[in-house]
Amino acid sequence: MREFRNWAGNQSATPAEIRTPSSAEEVARAVRDAAASGRRVRMAGTGHSFTGVALTDGLLLRPEGLTGILETGDGWVRAAAGTPLRVLNEELHRMGLALANMGDITAQTLAGAIQTGTHGTGRDVGGLADQVLALELVLAGGEVVTVRGDTGDPAERDLFDAARVGLGALGVLTSVTFRVEPSFLLHSVREPMTLSGILGSLDEITAANEHLDFFWLPHTDTCLTKRNNRSRGPADPPGAFKHWLDNTFLENTLFGALCGIGARFPGAIPRLNAVSAAALSASACTDTSYKIFTSVREVRFLEMEYAIPREHLAQALRETRDLVERRNWKITFPVEVRVTPPGDAWLSTAYGRETAYIACHIYRPTPNPAYFEGVEEIMTRLGGRPHWGKLHTRDAAYLSTVYPRFADFLALRDRLDPGRLFANDYLDTVLGT
Repeated sequence: MREFRNWAGNQSATPAEIRTPSSAEEVARAVRDAAASGRRVRMAGTGHSFTGVALTDGLLLRPEGLTGILETGDGWVRAAAGTPLRVLNEELHRMGLALANMGDITAQTLAGAIQTGTHGTGRDVGGLADQVLALELVLAGGEVVTVRGDTGDPAERDLFDAARVGLGALGVLTSVTFRVEPSFLLHSVREPMTLSGILGSLDEITAANEHLDFFWLPHTDTCLTKRNNRSRGPADPPGAFKHWLDNTFLENTLFGALCGIGARFPGAIPRLNAVSAAALSASACTDTSYKIFTSVREVRFLEMEYAIPREHLAQALRETRDLVERRNWKITFPVEVRVTPPGDAWLSTAYGRETAYIACHIYRPTPNPAYFEGVEEIMTRLGGRPHWGKLHTRDAAYLSTVYPRFADFLALRDRLDPGRLFANDYLDTVLGT
C-alpha cells in the first residue's frame, strides 16, 4: 500500500488500491470496478488542497496518465483533466494562446483546480471555472458524458453549472474545454501602500485595475500591492538576476529563513515584519500574461481563505487587523486579498455576487488554530464562503445558507450518485451524507 499525502503534509490517506488511468474509458472501468467491489473512488490531483477533499480509503485514481492538450478550435482548447496548469500554460503559449485569468500557483491539475474553485484576481474575468466551455466526466454508473455551457438542454446545463465546481462529488473529470484567446502581455506594477490608504480607496483601486492583488503584513500598516493590466508592449521582462532575486531569494529563501527565525523567537515577528515592510520598494515589468499571473511558493504553509461580499472587504480587514493585535498573535505570513466578479457555477465561491477573498496563512511548523478560528468567525458573520480546498470548519448546515443553489446541487448529487460512490469524509461534512 502507498500513502497519499498533500503538499502541506497535513492530510494523508492509505487507499486500498491506486490506479493511474490514461483515458476516459480506463476511468470508467475503474469506477465500475470500485462500485462492484463496494469501494469508494476519488481522483486526486497534485495535493495542493489543504482539506481532505481528495482522500479515500478505497480506490484512488492518480492523474499522471491523463495529460496533454487533446483538441483545439477557434477560441477553445480541450485538455486532459490531469494536465498540470504549468504544462497547459506552456503549451498554450507555444500556440500563441492564453487563458484570460488564472490563480498564482501552477502545480495543480486542471481538474483539481476547477473542482475546488481555484480563482485568481480580476475586475472583469473570474476564476478558472468561469472560463470552462465544456466538461467530460465519468458518472457513478460508468457512463462517459460531455456537458456544455451553450447547450439548450436544461438538464445538461444544470450538470454543467454544478460540475464545474463539483468537488468530485458528481463524477470524475477526464477532460476540460477552456475558452482561450491570443497571447497577451501584462504590465505589472508592485508598490507598497499603507493599509489605511488602501481601505480608504478600495473602490477606486479595484475599478482602475484589471487585476488587483495585495498583501498586508500583520503588525504593520504596510501592504504590497500588485496591479496587473494589459499592455500593447513592448515586453520588458525582469532580467535573470532580478527574477531570481525577487522570486527565488526574497520570496522563498529569505522569507523561509525569516519564518524559521519567527518560529524559534515569536516575539521577534513584529520587528521582522517591520524590517520586511521597510525593505519593500516599487517595481514594474511587462511580460507574457501567465508569467505575471503565477509565482513559485516553496515555503510550506497552512491556509484558510474566505470569499465575502466585496462591500464587506474593508470591514473584514479592519476586524482581522484588530483581532490580531487584541489577541497578541504573532503572524509572519502576509494576509492576501483578491477580488473577482460574480460567477455562475453553483458552488463557486463567487456565485452571484461581487466577491473579495481574504487568505490567511500560517508557517507549517507553527500552526495556530486559534488564528484561523478567530478570522473564520469574522468571515462567517459577513456571509463568507470558505474556499473548498483550504482549511475551514463549516458544514452543510452552514453552507446551505450561503449558496443559493446548494439544495439543487444536493438534489442532483442524489440523482447521479445515490450510493455515494464518490463520497469521502470531507464531502460527508460539507455536503452531508
